Amino acid sequence: MKAAVTLKQNYEFRRLYQKGASAVGGGMVLYCRKNRLGHNRLGVTVSVKLGNAVKRNRARRRLREVYRLNSPRLRSGWDIILVARGRTLTAPWKELNETFLRLCRKLNLLGDKP
Repeated sequence: MKAAVTLKQNYEFRRLYQKGASAVGGGMVLYCRKNRLGHNRLGVTVSVKLGNAVKRNRARRRLREVYRLNSPRLRSGWDIILVARGRTLTAPWKELNETFLRLCRKLNLLGDKP
């Protein structure tokens, strides 16, 4: 399995928070901004308020998996940040997936692929 290209640097996250478009759903917040790289980059943020390290890592894994399963449907050339919320941990998998797709539709990230 090929790993997703990720955002790591603090300035990249700050630039997306300030200049990117955002959409809020029940279990997550999605920020996006066009990049000039021709491929998508993913960043995942989980606050300490969400719980201990075990809970934060579980939220990260769930968000990365939602992105991984839906990445073929996304348009390329975007930086995307997913911010976990409290419902990320407790929401059923189907609801989390539908929330991600709804936010992507709202920000026009979904391509023509099925």
